Amino acid sequence: MKPIANPPNPFSSETRELLVPAAAITPDIFKETAQTILSHNNSPDLPFRWSLNPYRGCFHACAYCYARPSHEYWGFGAGTDFESKLVVKINAATKLKETFCRPSWDGDLIVFSGNTDPYQPLEAEYQLTRACLQTCATFRNPVGIISKSGLLTRDIDVFQELQKTAWIRVFLSIPFASDDVARKVEPQAPSISKRLATMETLAKAGIPTTVSIAPVIPGLNEHDIPTILTRARDAGAQEATFILLRLNDNVEKVFVERMTNHFPDRIQKIMTRLKEVREGAVGEQHFFKRHQGKGKTWEIIAQLFEQSYKKLGFPTVPTTPIPATFKRPGPTQLSLF
Repeated sequence: MKPIANPPNPFSSETRELLVPAAAITPDIFKETAQTILSHNNSPDLPFRWSLNPYRGCFHACAYCYARPSHEYWGFGAGTDFESKLVVKINAATKLKETFCRPSWDGDLIVFSGNTDPYQPLEAEYQLTRACLQTCATFRNPVGIISKSGLLTRDIDVFQELQKTAWIRVFLSIPFASDDVARKVEPQAPSISKRLATMETLAKAGIPTTVSIAPVIPGLNEHDIPTILTRARDAGAQEATFILLRLNDNVEKVFVERMTNHFPDRIQKIMTRLKEVREGAVGEQHFFKRHQGKGKTWEIIAQLFEQSYKKLGFPTVPTTPIPATFKRPGPTQLSLF
């Protein structure tokens, strides 16, 4: 990886996502020429095998982010380094095209995210996610996207092409009902109001959307579940999901420090409740256990979600299987790609 001495400003007036208040840090940007662009997922409790992350690190700075320890693999820290030392995979779309051209690729679903937000502010300048999505559209490869960003609306044209010729679903991560609370936990992410407005714009454009209440933080946001589901449904969400907070490795230290600073009157309650639903622990790495809790408190949280989900008319039947749409373009079309 090579540092960029004077990187383009991802918050230029033409493309920036307004943050309230303005971000307090100036990120260091590094360029990487990636050897591969897809990450293989062998987790049996996840519904996809492949994920794509055009960036390393995430400017959104969410205190709870489970991906923070991955930054340590590159010699950075899991705390402030994760949101301030950001890596741009400049050849992401090229590597994706190479993958699609291999005979072994058969058109599996690719999820954009898994480690960082593919629409974090850097995307406004580098447009790596858009380029990769255009590649998916060219090859008619199914796509899932997980994001908190209002920048999603920029790429509605590509989403509509994927919707027409392949398959796409956008997951908006909305774990809080209050902009004020969200700003303390996710200090550099777009507001909850912005995310809901983004969902409404996507839904009106015919793009299938899902609201993801992730993570549920016992003692802080479980009571927000009915409000989040109601507002998301009104904004056009077709489905909803929820995931319990897990504080593995150094994520615990980052989370506790930041929540103690912002919620000194709640931090003890939060950690006590988390240990209660995690059977005495705060983290969980075992498949099929890491996304959900145990015990009476967790049962109440799950019932709150399920009752609200049903009341609001979200679907209770299984989602239609993702169609097999992958198709390599002809030689002429590829030569112009």
